[in-house]
Amino acid sequence: MVCCTTSVCAILVIALAVTSGHGYRPEVLPTMAAALDGPDRYKMVPLEREPKKQSQQDVCLTEGCVHAASNLLKKMDLSVDPCDDFYQFVCGKFRQQKIPDEKSSLTTFSVINDELQDQLRTIVDAPVEETEPRPFVYAKRLFRLCMNKTDIERVSSSRVKELLKSMGGWPVLEAEAWDDGAWNWKKSVYDFRKNGFSVDYFIDFSVGTDLKNSTRKVIDLDQASLGLSREYLIKGMDHKLVKAYYSYMVDIAVLFGADRDRAEKELQESLQFEMALANISLPVEERRNATKLYNPMSITQLQSTYQTIPWREYLSNILPPEVPLKPDEVVIITVPTYIQELQKILSHTPKRIQANYALWRAAASTVSYLSDEFRDRQLKYATAVSGRTEREARWKECVDVSSSSIGLAVGSLYVRRFFKEDAKKSALEITEGIRNEMYKILETVDWMDDTTRQNALDKAKSMTTHIAYPDELLDNNKLIEFYQGLEITEDSYLEAILNLTKFGTDFGFKRLRKPVNKTEWITHGRPAVVNAYYSSIENSIQFPAGILQGTFFSKDRPRYMNYGAIGFVIGHEITHGFDDQGRQFDKNGNLVDWWAPETKSKYLDKASCIIYQYGNYTDSQVNMKLNGINTQGENIADNGGIKQAYRAYKEWVKQNAPEPRLPGLQAFCPSQMFWISAANTWCSTYRDQALSNRITTAVHSPGEFRVVGPLSNMEEFAEDFKCPVGSKMNPKQKCAVW
Repeated sequence: MVCCTTSVCAILVIALAVTSGHGYRPEVLPTMAAALDGPDRYKMVPLEREPKKQSQQDVCLTEGCVHAASNLLKKMDLSVDPCDDFYQFVCGKFRQQKIPDEKSSLTTFSVINDELQDQLRTIVDAPVEETEPRPFVYAKRLFRLCMNKTDIERVSSSRVKELLKSMGGWPVLEAEAWDDGAWNWKKSVYDFRKNGFSVDYFIDFSVGTDLKNSTRKVIDLDQASLGLSREYLIKGMDHKLVKAYYSYMVDIAVLFGADRDRAEKELQESLQFEMALANISLPVEERRNATKLYNPMSITQLQSTYQTIPWREYLSNILPPEVPLKPDEVVIITVPTYIQELQKILSHTPKRIQANYALWRAAASTVSYLSDEFRDRQLKYATAVSGRTEREARWKECVDVSSSSIGLAVGSLYVRRFFKEDAKKSALEITEGIRNEMYKILETVDWMDDTTRQNALDKAKSMTTHIAYPDELLDNNKLIEFYQGLEITEDSYLEAILNLTKFGTDFGFKRLRKPVNKTEWITHGRPAVVNAYYSSIENSIQFPAGILQGTFFSKDRPRYMNYGAIGFVIGHEITHGFDDQGRQFDKNGNLVDWWAPETKSKYLDKASCIIYQYGNYTDSQVNMKLNGINTQGENIADNGGIKQAYRAYKEWVKQNAPEPRLPGLQAFCPSQMFWISAANTWCSTYRDQALSNRITTAVHSPGEFRVVGPLSNMEEFAEDFKCPVGSKMNPKQKCAVW
């Protein structure tokens, strides 16, 4: 398919005039002109046999189009053959940008988030009005508490030491005065719960939806959260990040008043204990089969199976007092072998070592809210993990704390002030078009039997959509009702954070006895976020207001850009319902095997192709192979999402009309601009440490492979850019699940 003309010389002057009027003179335009008569390496400008003339009216010269074109041109490297490396072609100049010292990476998401932070600052840094509802007052008060470094320097660390002492004492601080007779790990968990700390340092405790009956809530017990990723801890003391973690532990203890020699000895022992917990934990690769993680037991069975832990006492002390355990309470044990092995480890580990581990975890959780000497040491550790060498501006940190901790209130103020309602309508229209393409794919794939196909269609058509924000978020009375019981005084930043933790934990755990509401506004009421979500339990997709802007969406630019950007994201989230994990749940969000055996086998074969493809990518910056197993769900979603978005855009053009081109990018037709816009969303550059950490622990592939992987699997991409078979972007062997 040939879709682009070569007659761009006549309008280069227009493009230059328009773009330079906005302070940007794209040096790329002479290169593009030269490409018309240049060597074969400039095949990003497909040639027609009989070029047709373009008029000025074929180019969109509105402010929105000029702005969009300028942003793209700043990132692109048009000297690269798009059939060889489309990511470098679209993002080459972006990758050359200097990463700010306070960041570990620079991505499209982080750029939008910076803009979002500026907007949120005007909200939380505003004066409190006398008649303002309490939730809004709390959001502003928390920001001010965070900004008050004088009070933080004066009281914070001494208050933490008081808390640690009241929770049994941190042995490394108490030295010989520590009383092991008065301490046990269960009581420490109860103390953590009461004072606003995590209860997950030995056993992860949560209240979640029953995977096999999504109309009710259950208690979930899982392997412990860890202070450093399991993938590193299992490598032992010689690994550089484990060494950095250990050094951080010792230095923080010393800042709290510990003797260094004692800290080095005792915290090495507690780190060995934490490494033992890591070694009995299930690796991420083995946590993708939800059925294997679903092990229900009555509390009686739980007690008879794991006898060394008084389960009724333990669970009752973690749940709020108004949520008593039932005699026949059912608990889901996610990793039975972890609980079994934990009992053994606890039985032969001295209490002092256990306590040093637990109280270290509690102390470490407070460091972000303490004085600069603590935070400076935290930064040194962050440098080892992520490469950043500076803290972000204090106001940015405080905006993040306020918006994440009191998200409903801040989100409500955000949409009232900044969100453009027409974006919600446009995004909904795009979503419906993309959903329709998913239906067509499910109706036509040739490897599904009829029954499984119908089940898949039922699931796709039952998927609910949440765009921008729920209407209830604008109801002050609902916000006041939600935040009832929360107290944030003007006395202490640390106390405010601990109160918020207690409030959030109480809210989550009280849900055990409440009916499940899969469309509840509270769950979808945090719009000031640059992200998108799929929930297998709800069978729902969510696109908060924060992502409906910038690179991802604008009503003032051609549809090919929006379908390529936010459309890609929408298709990605829809496909999550049918990735290797989402496919395990039915239309009602229940863990049910609705696949015919032969069809399931074919699906797994197709997923294996994706696993193999991505598992054989090597990131040249850090010389590391991707983890094809851990990233398969996201990769399946990327591949399905881009296909749906492209087809939806083509369908939109059929129903409407071809769109004008962008100034400075007239050499690229709308179909090609769709792909450019899609790739543009994943432009990114990482520090080595952050990239290595991402490849080791994350479920998302680095941005480069979120472009090269899906697009090289698309015949339509190869056709639009005339990529020869066998080129990097048009390999003979392609993978496709959906």
